[in-house]
Amino acid sequence: MAVYDERKYLKDEDGSPFDGIEKGAVLQECRIFSDVQLKTFKCKKVLVRLLFLVGQGEKLTRDEATGVFFSVTKLFQSKDESLRRLVYLAIKELAHTAEEVIIVTNCLTKDINSDVDMYRANATRVLCKITDAQMVQQIERYLKQELVDRDSVVASAALVSGQQLLLHGKGDYVVRRWVNEVTQAMNHPSPMVQYHALALLYQIKQHDRLAVSRLVQTLAQSGTRSPLATVLLIRYVARMMHDAGVPAAGEDRPMFHFLDSCLRHMKDIVVYEAARTIASLPGVTPAEIQPAVNVLQLFLVQPRTVTKFAAMRILNQIAEIHPMAIMPCHSDIETLIADSNRSVATLAITALLRTASESSVERILKQIQNFLSDIADEFKVKVVDAIRTLCVKYPSKHYVLMNFLGSALREEGGYEFKKSIVDAYLELMEKIPESKEICLGHLCEFIEDCEHTTLSTRILHLLGVEGPQMSNPGKFIRYIYNRLILENATVRAAAVSALAHFANVDTTPKLRESVSVLLKQSLVDVDDEVRDRAAYALRSLGLDNLEDAERLTRLAIKTHENAMLPCPVPNLEMELLRYIAGGNTAQGFKLEGVSKAAMAGVASEDIGQKASDSRAMGIPTPAEKGRDAVAADPASTLLANPELAEMGRPLKTCPAVELTEEETEYTVKCVKHIYADAVVLEFNIVNTLDEQLLEDVFMRVDTEEMEGVEKINLIPAPKLPYGTPGTAFSVLEREEGTFPLGSIACTMRFTVRDVDPATGEADEGGYTDEYQVEEVSMGLADLMSAPAELPTSFRSAWDALGTNFQVEDSFTLGNHSSVGTAVSAIIDFLGMASCEGTDRVSDRATSHVLLMAGIFVPNIDVLCRAQVTFQDDGGVDLNVIIRSSDQAVSQLVAEGIA
Repeated sequence: MAVYDERKYLKDEDGSPFDGIEKGAVLQECRIFSDVQLKTFKCKKVLVRLLFLVGQGEKLTRDEATGVFFSVTKLFQSKDESLRRLVYLAIKELAHTAEEVIIVTNCLTKDINSDVDMYRANATRVLCKITDAQMVQQIERYLKQELVDRDSVVASAALVSGQQLLLHGKGDYVVRRWVNEVTQAMNHPSPMVQYHALALLYQIKQHDRLAVSRLVQTLAQSGTRSPLATVLLIRYVARMMHDAGVPAAGEDRPMFHFLDSCLRHMKDIVVYEAARTIASLPGVTPAEIQPAVNVLQLFLVQPRTVTKFAAMRILNQIAEIHPMAIMPCHSDIETLIADSNRSVATLAITALLRTASESSVERILKQIQNFLSDIADEFKVKVVDAIRTLCVKYPSKHYVLMNFLGSALREEGGYEFKKSIVDAYLELMEKIPESKEICLGHLCEFIEDCEHTTLSTRILHLLGVEGPQMSNPGKFIRYIYNRLILENATVRAAAVSALAHFANVDTTPKLRESVSVLLKQSLVDVDDEVRDRAAYALRSLGLDNLEDAERLTRLAIKTHENAMLPCPVPNLEMELLRYIAGGNTAQGFKLEGVSKAAMAGVASEDIGQKASDSRAMGIPTPAEKGRDAVAADPASTLLANPELAEMGRPLKTCPAVELTEEETEYTVKCVKHIYADAVVLEFNIVNTLDEQLLEDVFMRVDTEEMEGVEKINLIPAPKLPYGTPGTAFSVLEREEGTFPLGSIACTMRFTVRDVDPATGEADEGGYTDEYQVEEVSMGLADLMSAPAELPTSFRSAWDALGTNFQVEDSFTLGNHSSVGTAVSAIIDFLGMASCEGTDRVSDRATSHVLLMAGIFVPNIDVLCRAQVTFQDDGGVDLNVIIRSSDQAVSQLVAEGIA
């Protein structure tokens, strides 16, 4: 008699069960779930196809999901265990989209009370997945019984379900009452149950530091039988030790003895976790790390690849902080260079490079010479980083190491790999000046076959800056010229600029004449950007008249001075576009009037965007860009007003502020425009009464609480029909040497004319009325702007300002939940921009240094260094040092914080 093979049925009867699968066909097949005589094998096949569809991201409508869901629940009448498992999976996938799940709850509760342990465990997981917080109370007694069940699968299912309930906030107050049962489950003979019980117990107590500390210390002293639970305990110990920070000199780390004892555990997974934790401790000493190195050395000689890989990962981490600590492992690590697993071999190489002695550099490089071609780019980057570090460590070996990098640069590899080598060369040129010529030579060879435009332009710029200063600058021109005839427009433009640098130094007339010939060839280039750069270079550098040496020198000096712009290039671009779009070019463009602050509406295209590419890509012409910038500019309404346009562009435009509540008679928003000697308040008003016409709408302002206002000019909105926005302006001219800070009371004054609803005509007569709106406040952040270009080096900018106008002060801020919230509040209050990523604060930080830069009215650079310290009572201590080019501004910023 033939034996029926269920797996063969599912796989081979009609080919793969997923061939030509369609949602509509599967939904039709689901009707067999309602048959009186269930065909178990066919039901399994349909369920598999259904789960495949859902797993691939196929979306079922609410009606479809509900219909299928109820059909699946009818399969509970079958006793087939494999079909029941598929039913559980289907319920978990469909329950969150079905309208009703109450009908399946009874079936799952019945399975929880079943004698079959497989039913009990799976039903528990499914029920806790689809239940809500209210239903958790009804099934709590079943879950508490399962927590202490003798069957390990059932107990683990209850423990894992408790974790999920806590994680998703469903009945967490119920789960927190299970402490006794979970603690009892810690003594279960099953290692899996111990592991899940510890995880749930920690999750219940994680917000109580004292309870967590007691739990960890108790378990560390008593020990746990499960290796996985021990690993989990080590991680909890690691969190406690990281929170404790670096111990004072002479003090022992709390719980370090427990980590040390775990290094002698019978299971490799526990030993590995303990070693990894010790290596990552803050401020770990060589003496503390040495026991971990000893056990990792034993891992290196084990036959299992995963063990060797794990050990090498930690040893690489140790090599970065204490390279001498892994010296005893050198012989074993060298053996792994030839390991068949390339990942293990890569880690071995990087560890050796980080800890190599000066005498062993060449020997190691020979061993790995043919190695790079066999590994992935992500590992190649790590090798390059290790070689860069080694070169800085042993400058006398830079020739050998750079030749190795040069060979690697010409090999096959992706962008990130090539970029890492270029970055390494740039850093080495800065730290080892004598290596510049070697680096430039390798980079010149690289751009001959470079397929990455970004890297080519970067290297060409470097050749233009460093090449003329080399002993034989003429040899670099050939490489640059090759780019002019072989590359795309972006690279050709960079090559033109690089050639111009060679003529802008005191070189021989023959070399300048050669550069002139090459640049003149670029005057007929098909790309606008290349032609413009070549023409500018020839004219500004005087290369069209090489006999006049004095004129050449004078123009070169002038060009250098013009290159030092007093404002960011994007701001200059936008203002020039606006100047051209305005059409009034009779009055000259004023460079000093361009703001250094970040300006809204700056064109997103780069200055170097080529016109030919722009037309091909649909990018607007300069005139179109100017008109678009005007339309997107928040100050466009102000600049369009004839009475205010003469004031020019404001230094800063603040976001609009609502001055009225919603659904009032009139809605008013205020936009503050900050000038060097004035503040313009733009009031955007909408009349929401369809039976009124407003005329001569003024916004009267009361500046009694604001110092320094010398004169007030009011510009009304002529008419405000129903639903049509209008704008009124109030111009506050300030006294010289004062800053407009404080509150401004605002009252709208206007003439009202009634409108006939039938005809829409307004009465001839009218009456005067007033409408009080909210106050407008002027704070420190209104007068401060983020710079358009952050300083590339905060320390250099800080030193450049000097201490002549420095102000230092200390404050105590109100309660904050963390250092991060205090840092965010400081940035928002001052209106400055954070530098060098100092706005990112660790959740566990108790102290932080914040670096900020800003532009204060009018165009005054301000730098701030703030030390933020979190106190136990929730208060925050703040120490600030302000530097600027004006003593009054430095004092004002410091006093504003107080």
